[in-house]
Amino acid sequence: MAVFALVFLAPVLYSLYLSFFRDQLVGGTSFVGLDNFQRAFEDEKFWEAVGRVALFLAVQVPVMLGLALLIALALDSGRLYGKAFFRISVFLPYAVPAVVATLMWGFIYGTRFGLVANINDSLGVSLPDPLSPSLVLASIGNIVTWEFVGYNMLIFYSALRVVPKSLYEAAEIDGAGQWRIIAAVKIPAIRGALVIATIFSVIGSFQLFNEPSILQSLAPNAITTYFTPNLYTFTLSFSGRQQNYAATVSLVMGLVTMIIAYAVQLRGMRKEA
Repeated sequence: MAVFALVFLAPVLYSLYLSFFRDQLVGGTSFVGLDNFQRAFEDEKFWEAVGRVALFLAVQVPVMLGLALLIALALDSGRLYGKAFFRISVFLPYAVPAVVATLMWGFIYGTRFGLVANINDSLGVSLPDPLSPSLVLASIGNIVTWEFVGYNMLIFYSALRVVPKSLYEAAEIDGAGQWRIIAAVKIPAIRGALVIATIFSVIGSFQLFNEPSILQSLAPNAITTYFTPNLYTFTLSFSGRQQNYAATVSLVMGLVTMIIAYAVQLRGMRKEA
């Protein structure tokens, strides 16, 4: 409880305290009540960032979890040659630090010095710029998917390994094929793991920061200072010196994330029941 209070409650309470004040050039720090929260709810940049990560979540998370589930099912089937090799290979990107992974993919995406540029020069084509304003969100989604497919695959594969084999045998005796066993036995048996992975992915999507922050120097016209809520908060605090308002935005974003994650949990529990 002491550790919980130190690393969780204390920062939240301090952020809440900061949100009630405003640091002004004239008059110094003054108490403003709920004015910062009103400003946050009317801040178009903040809600644009929220909408962007919501779109990211709606597209990237199903793709990532779908791939992770497909790989886990293939590994669990027992029909994949070199299962241990593939398991380690898929999980390996998760061991790569996010900063290193983003720098690596940023080089691959480069149209002047990276792999895209090499393909354009070698084949005489003009591939779309992955870091253009219209494609940069999809490019970031590709990086995050590459990083976390293995992590979610391991969650699903571990859950599949503890499903009683008698369920599979009973289904086979009843004449069920492999696809029927997957749909009627395996997926329902790991629904709890699916819910947990979805909640983690929802929270991770709303916390998106490393990838756009690092790619910002490569695509300054595509990634703004308010590209994601976390990047906006960082900019407000360390570049704009608006720590009080940054604390307010963080609290509002935390509340939004908790509401959506809780809704996902309730929906998953209801289906499980």
